[in-house]
Amino acid sequence: MSAPHTDVEQVEAANTAFYESLEQGDFEELSALWLTPSDLGVDEEYHDPADTGVISCVHPGWPVLTGRGEVLRSYALIMANTDYIQFFLTDVHVSVTGDTALVTCTENILSGGPAPADGGELGPLVGQLVVATNVFRRTPFGWKLWSHHASPVLAESGEDEEDTDDDTPA
Repeated sequence: MSAPHTDVEQVEAANTAFYESLEQGDFEELSALWLTPSDLGVDEEYHDPADTGVISCVHPGWPVLTGRGEVLRSYALIMANTDYIQFFLTDVHVSVTGDTALVTCTENILSGGPAPADGGELGPLVGQLVVATNVFRRTPFGWKLWSHHASPVLAESGEDEEDTDDDTPA
């Protein structure tokens, strides 16, 4: 078994690779970072690989996705419809217990949609703040993603509570 500080470094590297594969639109790399039945020692000939060691993903505003097929299709869809995306991770915290690791972080996302139909430059850039939890599992092939859950951070309205009407019920 690895030393605790080495485990943390390896999980941090796997987490970074996950976000870099998204930024680069590298679907093959992204797919390789998720758990597979063979990572779990399961014989795929006798088990449905979509249901074995179920991986899961929740994108902001999406329902929960389970199984490699659903999860990887969602990333293919995101990559196909996002011309530019960059993640600036902050508040990253890694915790390793045995063969399971938990990473929590804030995703400061900058993304751009497709260029306008007239062939102009990239669509407008949009910023979004998302908090994420990534669960990794140790495999013979390194740390692999087991689950990703991301939720948007609601923006403050900018209104002070003192500015509300006195007749408004609390």
